[in-house]
Amino acid sequence: MSQQLAYVIITPYTLSKSRTGGILARLITRTGLELVGARMFGPSRELVEQYSEAIVSAADPQDRRIQELIRDYILQNLSPDPKTKRRRRVMVLLFQGGDAVRKVRSVIGNISPDRRGGETIRDTYGDIILDERGEVRYFEPAVLAAPNFEETQFKLRLWAKYSDTDGGLLTDTIAYLPGETPQRTLVLIKPDNFRFPTGRPGNVIDFFSRTGLYIVGIKVHRMSVAEATEFYAPVKEVLRTRLKDVVGSRAKAALEKELGFRVGPAEQQQLGELLGPLYGDNQFENIVKFMSGRSPAEADPAQWKAPGSEKCIAIVYEGVEAVRKIRDVLGPTDPSKAPPGSIRKEFGQTVMVNAAHASDSEENAKREIGIINVAENNFRRVIEEFYGK
Repeated sequence: MSQQLAYVIITPYTLSKSRTGGILARLITRTGLELVGARMFGPSRELVEQYSEAIVSAADPQDRRIQELIRDYILQNLSPDPKTKRRRRVMVLLFQGGDAVRKVRSVIGNISPDRRGGETIRDTYGDIILDERGEVRYFEPAVLAAPNFEETQFKLRLWAKYSDTDGGLLTDTIAYLPGETPQRTLVLIKPDNFRFPTGRPGNVIDFFSRTGLYIVGIKVHRMSVAEATEFYAPVKEVLRTRLKDVVGSRAKAALEKELGFRVGPAEQQQLGELLGPLYGDNQFENIVKFMSGRSPAEADPAQWKAPGSEKCIAIVYEGVEAVRKIRDVLGPTDPSKAPPGSIRKEFGQTVMVNAAHASDSEENAKREIGIINVAENNFRRVIEEFYGK
């Protein structure tokens, strides 16, 4: 089965309703495809017009009337607001795998006023409401996708063309009340959520949606050893010092069991002082390996800056008290101490394998967003590597 690249566009309305997580979970679990790219867009009028022109197609099995409604919807709802000139948020997801275009389209589904149940994404999140004369009163497609391989290639090249000017880490897309001061914070959906096709990445995002914050940046990222080492550098010294008592106690128990003599309090403290930093360094190596696929000790220096083997999703959330709100939903580092209903309680396993990371301050958020380089355009790179420049 030939490899294909497929896209899904999440509309501004769907984003505003925080339905992104549920949609992503369905796409991953029901298609079995790999999420290979994601980017936020604030589409310009030029991009919207060119994209809308390619919507009505004889190759699309969707009813022509619905196609025309989608075309008109795109022009009206993806373009910048005509009154405020503020650009609207749009998220584009890229999936790769065998028969990807058909699989994505089947999960998204078509739109019909006669739909039943919630089998497809559009059944659940889309709407078309007609009046007694059969005229459309309300229309929301929820997501957009191409009907075939050829149209996918054309449309993805179009979005790639505008991905620098119209996409990245969005600014001035959210209106705030007077006196409100928004913050930005970084979330990493960690590699333990991507071991096999599962709804976990989407489910974790769905938990974060309860904060009422806005996604303004997203990137599918593979941390290099260098990035992971820099990202977690503040943790290294903490590990070297904080674990001394734990290491001393465990070393005491091991020695008493193995050698059969008692280790006194002074000697236990000395063991902690001696072994604590070594244990902390080992834990730091494990963290870097967990996030990048290679520890600093085993990585060739020439590979330090190369993308790692482990995948994560980096998301920038914006809003009032963003740092606190995200940390509250995430829960403490140790899942065993996390409260019910928190992400780490629901999805975490250990202190390291704990589902997600979130910045603990505005200052650290800026530092971490810079290290991950969320604005970097690897979205276009994925498209150009697949189709050729």
